[in-house]
Formats: sequence, structure tokens, C-alpha cells
Amino acid sequence: MKLLENKVAVVTGATRGIGKGIAKKFAEQGANVAFTYVSSEEKAKAVEEELLQYGVKAKAYKSDAADFKAAQEFIDNVVKDFERIDVIVNNAGITRDGLLMRMSEENWDAVINTNLKSVFNITKAALRTLLKQRSGSIINMGSVVGIEGNAGQANYAASKAGIIGFSKSVAQELGSRNIRCNVIAPGFIETEMTAELGEDVKNEWIKQIPLGRPGTPEDVANVALFLGSDLSSYVSGQVIPVCGAMLT
Repeated sequence: MKLLENKVAVVTGATRGIGKGIAKKFAEQGANVAFTYVSSEEKAKAVEEELLQYGVKAKAYKSDAADFKAAQEFIDNVVKDFERIDVIVNNAGITRDGLLMRMSEENWDAVINTNLKSVFNITKAALRTLLKQRSGSIINMGSVVGIEGNAGQANYAASKAGIIGFSKSVAQELGSRNIRCNVIAPGFIETEMTAELGEDVKNEWIKQIPLGRPGTPEDVANVALFLGSDLSSYVSGQVIPVCGAMLT
């Protein structure tokens, strides 16, 4: 028996990196997967085809989770197409790094809207379905930066810290309805985003990691699998770092 057999999972921003890794892991474990993308239809179709190879139902939806109305339409379409929602992974995220002195209002708003407001949008849109089912696992993608901060990432750190406060509140508010909410806080994970960093920068990051290596999307996906499955039925309101002991 696969851990997510016949469950329906929603993953935002799943055409690359951590989101793609989670979508694949969920499909491998029997989940039917609905996921969003914003720009590349070609990449989305390629991921959809990959997921279908696991013998599950999979569908890509072009939708911006940072848009309140679009998020509601997306969730409505998922419920229409899949009939229920068991797991939500709020993964969509961007960075617009820069020192606060030089940070524009546009770069602040873009990060807060994409990273934090999107979590509110998708969670609120799905609430009626989850409450009706009296079940569900919400997994929000935080970051170690949201716990300890990072120079040059005030907007990103604020968005990820906000996710932690939001998730703990949701866990308390919805626990009586058997709806769980947790945060995964990745550390330095090798993805397309980090591939743009120079080798010197990457090596400096790795020096701070006691396990001596960067994480992989699969490392994060394995924790998401645990939180999405019944193995974690008594785990809610928690922040789980996936960082190789970078944060202790």
C-alpha cells in the first residue's frame, strides 16, 4: 500500500525545484496531483506527463496563487476535476534579494504577495472543501531564513516568518476539524534557483552545513510525504527544518 494511495494533492509552483520534487514523490506514492504554473506551459506539460507515468491522475493549471480570485477559481476547478483535496502544498515562491536601503516597494510587494499572500489565498479557497471533509493536511513551504533572518533578504525572510505565524494559527483554528497545518523550512537546497549562484557562494553556504552537503528536492519531498500521509496524523502546528543541521 502506497502512503498516499488515492489521495488528492495540490502543489503550487511545481514545474521545477522543490515543487516538482514533491509532486513526483506524491505521485510515486499513489497521489493524484493537481499543480499550478505561471509561465511555461511546455514545462508544465512535461511535468504532467512525468506524473502520469506513475499511473495516477495529474493535471497542470495555469494560475497565479498570489491572485485571490485566481486562487479560488483554481481550487474550484480542482474540486470539480478531482472531487476532493487531501493534501495542500503551498510551495510557490520567489526571491528579489537586495539590501533594505536599496529595496524597492515593488520588490517588497512582489515577494510578500507571491510567498505569503498566496498561502492565505489557497488555504482560504480550500477551506470549505476541507471543512466539509473534516480532514486535510496543509503543508506550507517556509525557510530557515524565516527563522533566523538573512542580510539582503528582508522581504523573503519576512514572507517566510509570516508563513510560520499563519500556519501555527491555522493549526489551532482548524485542529478540531481534523485539519492539520505544518511548515517545512528548507536550508540550502540545490535547485535551478541556486544553480545561478557562483561556486564560491555555494561553497560558503556548504561550509555552514554540518552534514557537509547541500540538500536535494527529494530531501524536502520526503518530509512533505511524511506530513501529507497518515504517518503524521498527530503532527500539527510544527516547523520542521530540512537543513543538514545548519539551523540547530
